[in-house]
Amino acid sequence: MTNMTAPTVGGNDKTRGELAHREVTATIPGEQGHTTIADVVVQKIAGLATREISGVYALGGGASRAFGALRERIPGASASSGQGVDVEVGERQAAADLTIVVEYGVAIGELAKAVRRNVIMAIERITGLEVVEVNIHVNDVHIPDEDEAAGPAEPARVL
Repeated sequence: MTNMTAPTVGGNDKTRGELAHREVTATIPGEQGHTTIADVVVQKIAGLATREISGVYALGGGASRAFGALRERIPGASASSGQGVDVEVGERQAAADLTIVVEYGVAIGELAKAVRRNVIMAIERITGLEVVEVNIHVNDVHIPDEDEAAGPAEPARVL
């Protein structure tokens, strides 16, 4: 991602690496006050916009998908819409890194263009921030037969 700076308390700018342990916000000045947008908001928007594109099977790497599957089993919990999404938010700009799993047979280049276009449009329309880049990392291909090959779990031997 591009090395942008983000606003901090006291006016000091910090680089992305130094911001890894605190919440980042974009501040949009207005005539009657300021609006701040937390990085988690941009992260969720990017995740939801990515999932809207047909051919995207899942977001995240193997570990984050496994954690998400575990979280879904907890009553009242749901999958994180920001899973597989890393964002960097500056004062007026944002950038995103997406890690996705694609459906087998989908043209990855065309899928990446569609995802990139949808993510940029969603972030810019909803937040007003300029999106400077959207990097897409395809880390797996989902093959439907793999789900069926796993088959149903064996019944418990002991009740």
